[in-house]
Order: sequence, then structure tokens, then C-alpha cells
Amino acid sequence: MSWLNRLKEGLSKTRAAINQAAGPLGAIEIIPERNDSALFEDLEFALIGADVGGQYAAEILADVREYMKTSGKRDLRDALTSALTVQLEPDAFRAKLRQAGFTPDARKSTLELKGKVVLMIGVNGVGKTTTIAKLGQYYQSRGKSVMFAAGDTFRAAAGAQLGVWGERLGIPVVQGADGSDPAAVAFDGATARKARGIDVLFVDTAGRLHNKHNLMEELKKVKRTIQKADPNEPSEIWLVLDAVTGQNGLEQAKKFHEAVGLTGVIVTKLDGTAKGGIVVPIVRELGVPLKFIGVGESADDLQPFDAREFVTALLEA
Repeated sequence: MSWLNRLKEGLSKTRAAINQAAGPLGAIEIIPERNDSALFEDLEFALIGADVGGQYAAEILADVREYMKTSGKRDLRDALTSALTVQLEPDAFRAKLRQAGFTPDARKSTLELKGKVVLMIGVNGVGKTTTIAKLGQYYQSRGKSVMFAAGDTFRAAAGAQLGVWGERLGIPVVQGADGSDPAAVAFDGATARKARGIDVLFVDTAGRLHNKHNLMEELKKVKRTIQKADPNEPSEIWLVLDAVTGQNGLEQAKKFHEAVGLTGVIVTKLDGTAKGGIVVPIVRELGVPLKFIGVGESADDLQPFDAREFVTALLEA
């Protein structure tokens, strides 16, 4: 099965929720002479129900109307595809799209890493360690040398789990004893990466509640310690979010962003929720790009995020 088909299948719950509230989008044409306010109201509620959020749902529908006005097209799904894609692009690019008449190009988000160390963070249960393994395989398959640092020293199985993945993939893993200082493991990993000339180091961290001050302070310590080993790192700080958590996940992301400054977000388990629209407020409110999305358990089910591809899969039957 192709990635696009897997993505469509993974987003089926969200798509069904939107179609149930607003009707099958592919069968809808907007006639300028007709009053379609009830339809747009239903669609707005459908978007809010998918966790897009009220503010952004209103913006999307305003863009839909503007798109149909400027393009002369009547197909609602085509208009909604363009309007949703605009919402998932960075601020500057979004403004250009509006000026150009809502004609976004399909494009992968920039996945060239800014530097050499990626600090991976998130709460318990989001699949962070498994995601690191999938990222290692992704970059390794594209010619990068990869290393892992097992900085989740509080969960006894985490280091062992990452070690198994490393052995399976042929990726070296820097580990410490259970209960040891995670900052020390991160320091050792950053030092080893430099010494061995490894292209990219992924640093695992303990799952932590975003509202626990001491745990967030420890995360800041891990970041500072990596900087002692390599002053320009970590160049990337990626948050792994479980799509099922919806708006609560967004609140988590805000707290992590305030604490350490995110450079990207990875959304997993989109196949398990009818609220896949949460990706819109994540992009808009954090102002950081979505890097990867996951719609299943296999390594190939974590793929680079592409706004147009995502929206197409969400809205097409």
C-alpha cells in the first residue's frame, strides 16, 4: 500500500466525522445565487469537532469563500483543500499563498537538519522511543550516520528498548545505568557523536508531565549540558505528540515550547482519532513546523509531513 493510501486510511476517522457533519464534500457544489449559510455552519461545526478550533475554522471558511470568489470554482472540496493547506503552512508562506489566489504547491517540509543533535521530548505514552527508532531508520536509509543516546534513565525498559532498536538497525547507542543522571547520558552522547563524526544524534528523554516544574527544569538542564559538550547543539528540539490527546496535547506543546524552545513537532497515532484537525492549531499557535506524522506502527508509517498531501488524504474519499 502506498504512503498516500495509508495516510487516507489513517485519517479515515477524522474524514468520516467531517463528512457526517457536513455531508460528502465531493458531492457538493456552491452556487453563488444560493444561500449556503446552513452548509457553511455545518462545516464550521465539523471542523471544530475535528479539533481545528473555532478561530481557525472561521478563518478557513473565510478563505473558502474568498477562494471560490477569486477562482470562479464551485467545488467545495477543492476550495476547502486549498484553504486548509494554507493554514498548515508557515506564516510568511501562508500570506503569499493568499496573495497568489490560494494555489499552494505540494512540497515536503524541510527535513535537512540544522545541525547534528536532535533532542526528543514529550509526555509518557506518546511513543517517543519508538519514534526515535523510526527516525533513525529514516535518516540512515538516506545516507546519514546515526547515533542514539538513551536519556530516559527513569523508565527501566526505555534504555533496553532503544538498545534493541539500535542493535536491530546497526545504530550505536550511548547508555547509562538505570536511574543515572539523564543530562550525563546526553553529554556523553554529544561528546561521542563529535569524536566519531556521526551525522546525527537523537537524544531520548524521560516522559514528563508538562505541568511539573521540577521535571521541566531537568529538561532545561539536559539542553544546557548538551551545549557544554557542543556549543551549537542541540540544533533541533522535537516534541512528540499523540494526536488522540487533542487540545490537551496542544497545551502540552505550549508548555514545552516555553521551557526549551521547540523547532518541530511530530504527531503520532493519527489513525486512532477523529480529531486529526488538531494539526492546524499546533502549527498556528506554536509557529513551528510539523516535521513527521505517524499513522501506524510500522517504520514506514512515520513519514515527513506535507501539508497538501495531508489535506488531500483528509478530504478525499
